This record gives sequence, structure tokens and C-alpha cells, in this order.
Amino acid sequence: MTTDAVSLQSPDHLRAAMVAALVERGSIQSPQVEAAFTKVPRHRFAPEAPLADAYSARDTVITKRDSSGVSTSSISAPWLQAEMLQAAQLFRGAKVAEIGSGGYNAALIAEIVGPEGLVVTFDIDPWVTERATRFLTDTGYPQVKVVLGDAEHTVEQHTPKGGFDAVIVTVGVYDIPWGHLLAPTGRMVVPLRFSTVSRSLTFIRDGDHFVGLDPAVCGFVACQGQGALPDQVVALAGGAVKLTLESGPPLDVTALENALRGEPSELWTGVTFDWAEPFDSLNLWGATADDAFGMIWRDEAREEGHLIKPVMRWYCPVLITPGSFAYLSYRELSPDNSARRRWEFGVYGHGRDGAHLAQRLRDHVVTWDQRWRDHPGPAFTLHPTAAEVPPPAVGRIFRKRHTQLILNWE
Repeated sequence: MTTDAVSLQSPDHLRAAMVAALVERGSIQSPQVEAAFTKVPRHRFAPEAPLADAYSARDTVITKRDSSGVSTSSISAPWLQAEMLQAAQLFRGAKVAEIGSGGYNAALIAEIVGPEGLVVTFDIDPWVTERATRFLTDTGYPQVKVVLGDAEHTVEQHTPKGGFDAVIVTVGVYDIPWGHLLAPTGRMVVPLRFSTVSRSLTFIRDGDHFVGLDPAVCGFVACQGQGALPDQVVALAGGAVKLTLESGPPLDVTALENALRGEPSELWTGVTFDWAEPFDSLNLWGATADDAFGMIWRDEAREEGHLIKPVMRWYCPVLITPGSFAYLSYRELSPDNSARRRWEFGVYGHGRDGAHLAQRLRDHVVTWDQRWRDHPGPAFTLHPTAAEVPPPAVGRIFRKRHTQLILNWE
């Protein structure tokens, strides 16, 4: 390999290329965030990853898995980290809590807030905190305070006078118990789960509640401890197909397995799309409209994963009852005179109630297409759990342990 080729694969060159890609994408929009990404050596926080993977602008680096292969710790994709840091509107001297550690994101925060700022990063896993402490010290950020503990209650013990200027959460959470720890003008950037849907939201205070801004599709390692997600997860066909439902009666694995292998019902919606068109709000509408709303996914590497044909590999809508389900699928249509390729949403129902669930899901898709497809999406507000909040005319209240999340479509 020539000297020039080696130089192109150097950490400095790869980091510069990553930053350029993030600026071009629009994920980095301020000189402070750009400077942080330019300086912090991401590969030093992901020694198990090849350099090219560590500096991919789009990819997450998995750093730990549990015995079943599920990721329990990772370094988030740089584009998402950049956008969350931009949303937090950090400044020199800011006091910041990070929930979900790893080290790299805390180092970026430390660069932005400077030595006069405060960065406290929390994680429940001692393997993660030991590693984060070591990497932060080795890369020149020993001032970052790494705390081992369950963030559900540990953050309060380390809150500075006047509160945190920002709370940045880097794990998927079901609830937000940290609002009272925020300074009056502070911001919380949180990947929040509701009815198995995940959106990264920026919450700002508005009187006695918070308003959620700029919802972004995201996927994060689920939090552990007292704030763990309450989802029911059912693995079918030896794990080739999985169903996830947040609430409702216990799911019957045997009945759902039999439903999967039975002859499905089939409905087509008349609603069309092409793959360049976003339809993220369809999940938001489904979660709003139906208590049985959940997610289905398949392992395409396994033969039995092809028992289903979901429209999306991840976060594909499904309605689930204890022994039946109906999920969103698709088919390609014959090209029109312009030869433009388009597809149609369809629904497959499995189990005794599959046909009924398929009709319900079809109706939700049609309603979304007619009323909400071109709508900017619901307004998000977060209220204390004890607050008396009138239900929205078109929307839903997700009642959680500490808060009530309201989606209002009007």
C-alpha cells in the first residue's frame, strides 16, 4: 500500500471525511458541534470496530450484546448524535446530564461546554461505566463525571444548583422522570417510546408542562432498570419473526405461532407509495388510533422469516391480540404510462381474529391517507402524571408512571 493510500485510511482523514459528510447532510449546523466532531477521536471509544466502521457517518457501533445477541450498549450513529447535540443547543459553561454512557458522546459534549461546564454521564452497567471512564481519561476528558447507577433516581443525586441546562438521553426510554431537574430554560433531548413507536424529541418547558419539538425517527438500545420498556416481545418461528406490543392482555405464544403458520386473510388498501416518499406519520397515526398497535419484524437471513412480507424491515405496523395479528405489507403495481414505479399498501391477517384486525388496520391506513398523510403530524406535549389534562379531540393520551404524553393531531 502506498503512503498516500495509508494516509487516506488514517483516523484523521477518516474523521475529516465523516465531519464533511455530516455537514453536507445537514446534521452538523454549528461551528461548535463541527469543532467537537473534528477533535474527538471516535475510534478510541470503539476499539473493537474497524476504523472505517468507527467513522461511518451513518452507522451505529455495537459494543456489547446480551446472551441472546440483543445489543445492550452501542455508540450511536454520528448523524443522530450530531442532530441531538444541535437540538440541545449547548453553550460554553452549560451543565449537562447524559443518560446512557459510552464515553464518546460525553466527550463531544465536554468539547462544546468547555472546562467551565459540567458533564455528568450515567449508566446502569458497570462494564459500560468502567470502559467510559477509561476511554475519557485516555483521550483527555477526565473532567467528565461518570456515574454508575439507575438513572431513574440517580440523576437527582447529582443535579447541580439551578438544574441542568440540558438532559440528553442516549437510550430508548418509556418515560421521562427528569423534567424537574432541568433549569427553567433547559432542554431535554429524549428518544421516547410510546406504543412501540420511537421518536427522538426535544422537550422545552411551557408553563406547567413540556412541548416536544422536531420528532425524528430513531432506534436506540433499550434502557434497563426501573425505567425499562414494558413491551411484550414474542418470538415466533424460532425467532425468525417477532411481535412487540406495549400494553394489553398477555400474548399467547402458541396461538400466535399457529396463527403465523395458518392461511392468512388478505386486504388491499388502494393507498399507493414509492420508496422515496416518507410515510413515518403512518406509525404515529396507528399508535394514536388503536390500542392493539405494535411492531413486527422478520429475520431475513432465516428461511422462516419469509412467512411474512412486511412493508418495512424495522418498525413495521401490526395490530396484535393474544392469539391473532395483522400487519402492513405491499405489492408492486404495473407501471403507468410514465413508467413510474409504485407500490400499494396491503394487509395480511393471521389467526382467528386476523380478518377483523386486517380490516381495522386497512381502515387506519385509508384514514391516514385521506386526512393525515400531508399533515405535519401531531403536536407532542408532556404533562405530570397527576395533572388533569382533557383528552384531545383527535389524538391520544399515553399515561405513564411519571408523565402523560399527549399526541394531538388538530
